[in-house]
Order: sequence, then C-alpha cells, then structure tokens
Amino acid sequence: MMDSPARSASVAPVPGADALAKQNSALAGAGAVLQPVTDLVAGVLKAPDGKLSKEEAARHAAGVKKALDGLTAGAKAAADKAGAPGAGAQAPGAELVAKAAADLQTKVDALVKASAAGDAKATAAALQATLTGTVNVVVAIVLGGDLPAPDLKGLPKLPTLPGVSPAETLPSL
Repeated sequence: MMDSPARSASVAPVPGADALAKQNSALAGAGAVLQPVTDLVAGVLKAPDGKLSKEEAARHAAGVKKALDGLTAGAKAAADKAGAPGAGAQAPGAELVAKAAADLQTKVDALVKASAAGDAKATAAALQATLTGTVNVVVAIVLGGDLPAPDLKGLPKLPTLPGVSPAETLPSL
C-alpha cells in the first residue's frame, strides 16, 4: 500500500520547533528531578517515626542521585554549548542549575542519613531543607533562560539572572 501524495510530501517543521524542544527538555528535566525527590519525602513522611529501612533509603537515594546527575549533565552540556563561539550567553543559568542540583544532593544525603538513623528532629529539619532545595532547583530551571516568561494574569513578573538572556519569542502563527 502506497502513501498518498499528501502523506509522502515533505512536511515543514512547526515554526520555532528547536526552541520549543529546548523548552520542553528543560521542563522534562525539572519533572525528572521532582518525582524521585517527592517520592523520597513522601516515603519518609509515611515511614514509622520517619525512619526508612536501609533498603528503602538506598533505593530513594539512588533514584534522586540518578535524576540529579542527569540534570547536572544536561546543565553542563548547555554551559559547554553556550561557551562555544557564536553561542548565546546561557552559561550562567546552566551553572546555577548545576549548583542548585549539587546543593539538593547534599540536602537529600542529609535527609537519608537522618531518616535511616531514626532521628526525628534531624529528619524534620532535613525534610524542610530538601523541599527548599527542590524549590531552588525548579526556580533555577525556570530562570535559567530556556523557558518563556509566565503570562497568567495575577502572576508577578519574574526576575532575571545576570548574564542570562530571556527565552526567545517564538514566531506568531
């Protein structure tokens, strides 16, 4: 069975497809980090006295580490690409994402340690620090220069990072 001429004809890409793909990738990176961290936090909160078993703690820690390593690798690749001749000035945003990821990893390590030890007071403090670190990662991604500014009425205008250009405006359709 042959394709109809309309189906076999070359199809032009969506206008701005490269920029949209980059923005989608940034959001996917945020989601890939959020899920294992929120799973860890939920696991600690559901565990008796906030104490995870060694196996569960190790499983959560490995999931978060994998997600943060992926985010850091992506940020490093973006920073390296930005450093290429003729590239835009996106490295500061990528570097901030990598810094936020490293900070979150430290906070997650402290949470896993406190939870495994069964120290309720240290676990509560580490939970708060982990949630704050997660917000820092999300904000670093949002302000990192790859995403468009929000336009929902009622939201404040977001600040910009020094040395980070706002996302390009896509062509109107």
